[in-house]
Formats: sequence, structure tokens, C-alpha cells
Amino acid sequence: MKREDLDEFMACYSPANRHVRTPTWSADKPDGRRRMYGYEELIARDKASLDIFWLRDETLADSDKLLPPDVIAQEIVDDLEAALEQFRLIAGDVGRYDAATG
Repeated sequence: MKREDLDEFMACYSPANRHVRTPTWSADKPDGRRRMYGYEELIARDKASLDIFWLRDETLADSDKLLPPDVIAQEIVDDLEAALEQFRLIAGDVGRYDAATG
């Protein structure tokens, strides 16, 4: 992911002035990624849940488009191994910090 990948989001989000935020979703544009909800819409949800989805991943609806299970499994293994290596580095850094401040 690069900074420019967030440009559209930042333009819609308008961090400097939240009152000028503009949605990209509408009934005419159901694939818009920026959608605004009013208070009444949110509070009417079960337990005021903010677990909101309106975009659907079409590949999940069509199992023929899914990656083969062995490819998915290998991607999971790769991700877990990378995460474990990061935790090893962090643990090493924490150990050096504790020894220095001991």
C-alpha cells in the first residue's frame, strides 16, 4: 500500500473540515466506497451496531472465482510466518530494553 492509495479516501474524508465530507455512495452508485449514515439510521440498528457492510466482494459469492485451497493455505502460512518473525524482532527489542533499564 502506498500513500497515493489513500488519496481518494482523504479527499472524501476531508480531515480539515468534516462538514464538507462528500459520499461516493448513493442509490444510483451502489459501488461507492464512502457512505454517510444519519444518527437515526445508526441508532435504529440492533444495539446501535457500527458493523456495517454495503459493498460485497463478488468473488466470495461465486466459489468458482476463489483461489484453490492449497494456495489460500500457503498464503496463510506465509502471513503467519511473517508475523512470527516480526514478533521475534519485537521480543528481542523488549529484551534488550529490559536489560538496559533493569
